[in-house]
Amino acid sequence: METKYIFITGGVASSLGKGIISASLGKLLQARGYKITIQKFDPYINIDPGTLNPYEHGECYVTADGQETDLDLGHYERFTGIRTTRDNSVTTGKIYLSVIERERRGDYLGKTIQVVPHITDEIKRRIRLNASKEPFDFVITEIGGTIGDIEGQPFLEAIRQLRWELGRNALNIHLTYVPYLSAAGELKTKPTQTSVKQLQGLGIQPEVLVLRTEHDLSDDLRAKVAHFCNVEVEAVIQSQDLSSIYEVPLNMLRQGLDAICLKKMGIEPGPPPELKDWRSFLERRRNALNVLTIGLVGKYSLQDAYKSITESLTHAGVYRDRKVKAVFINSEEITADNVADRLEGLDGIVICPGFGHRGIEGKIIAAGYARTRDLPAFGICLGMQMMVIEYSRNVLGLKDADSMEMNPVTPHNVIDMMEEQKNITNLGGTMRLGAYNCRLAEGSKARAAYGGADLVSERHRHRYEVNNHFRDALEASGMKCVGINPENDLVEIVEVPSHRWYIGTQFHPEYSSTVLCPHPLFMDFIKACAGND
Repeated sequence: METKYIFITGGVASSLGKGIISASLGKLLQARGYKITIQKFDPYINIDPGTLNPYEHGECYVTADGQETDLDLGHYERFTGIRTTRDNSVTTGKIYLSVIERERRGDYLGKTIQVVPHITDEIKRRIRLNASKEPFDFVITEIGGTIGDIEGQPFLEAIRQLRWELGRNALNIHLTYVPYLSAAGELKTKPTQTSVKQLQGLGIQPEVLVLRTEHDLSDDLRAKVAHFCNVEVEAVIQSQDLSSIYEVPLNMLRQGLDAICLKKMGIEPGPPPELKDWRSFLERRRNALNVLTIGLVGKYSLQDAYKSITESLTHAGVYRDRKVKAVFINSEEITADNVADRLEGLDGIVICPGFGHRGIEGKIIAAGYARTRDLPAFGICLGMQMMVIEYSRNVLGLKDADSMEMNPVTPHNVIDMMEEQKNITNLGGTMRLGAYNCRLAEGSKARAAYGGADLVSERHRHRYEVNNHFRDALEASGMKCVGINPENDLVEIVEVPSHRWYIGTQFHPEYSSTVLCPHPLFMDFIKACAGND
């Protein structure tokens, strides 16, 4: 079968859930036996989101091959279980950089380089790149931003061209918002009509509309939208608020989104997929009555800043028959005097990753509180480093122990910059990124959590590491380095065996947790938090 391309655009407002719709459609097509991949094209000029503020952009997700990407790639992987790569994330910055580098090499000698055709040709090449490397049945491409954004126009022009070049092998889905005006007591379709007309003005006629709404849409309203937007009624799908993002694939299945797409691309849909495992997950989620409250000790209050962590906690909670309530604890506000109050009533804490000195002392204090009171604690990346600093200060007696990131002149740099990072000047895309091996110590809690595995591979995003000069002292005093990278001898996991559950990982296990395969460390952490509950 020839590769089919589905383009998903958005209008009216941002944050409507294009990523969730893309992931849901991918899940449904995958459940029908098709090989799929999903990619995100973002119109911003940054090469990747690695240097963006989480307050502005949310979480920075990392692929196994070491690409910093938009958080939507996390949704793609969690829903479908696929492993995305650097080819699944493309920005305007990447596109222009590639074209400019070719121009400098002389590849375009004699030509004036223009947005059309050179930039649009490069976008089209990137859209088709994944299918040139693997025989995908469907490539779903989400275009970031909103119709009308000036920076998104080259991407829209590229998919307009592809739509005609590929014929029935291409399809456009447009996601819009249908607001409810409480003063009038009415749902309003005019924003959707305007958005579709903008799209039509660019030469793109969407075959399917997905209407984001907080209220149920009547058949008459959907017929009205279909009439004004040149779309068949059955191709007007509503995506209303649900109790969980994981309900969305079933909602799309009930309305036949996948079947409609297949028909429009000349494929007989056949019977709908059963999604037994997915339905089982949702059933367990609905039946989980006991609530575990987990504190996220960090400095970013934006809910998307720790998206993969909260979703990983949710996955593990469901399979432990618990509802996980994640609460943000601002580490900037934690002091030795109020830490007991701030962490009161929690079943466990995650000491969150991050960069920079802001909120660091609060994380160290929280780590010490959890360690001395046997409160389950999971330190991730920077969170693990704060566990090591706290232990060094309060158990080893190195009162000025610190990270070189926070205090470059500390004599006890228990956290130091990696040797390979010391001569790097460019910040973007130069950290230790992607999957690296970790050998687990026999008899450790971490190894038991992984089911006794000797070697695992996990994703990284950091410049600093545990300083091996202090490793023997840490081990002798009770903090064991139970995960080691076999290639370069870097510490990957620390734990305090005498504690109920006190484990820190230099890597980011949250990037590998999916709906149907929760991460083993999160599973073990939730088990410890539940205790005898």
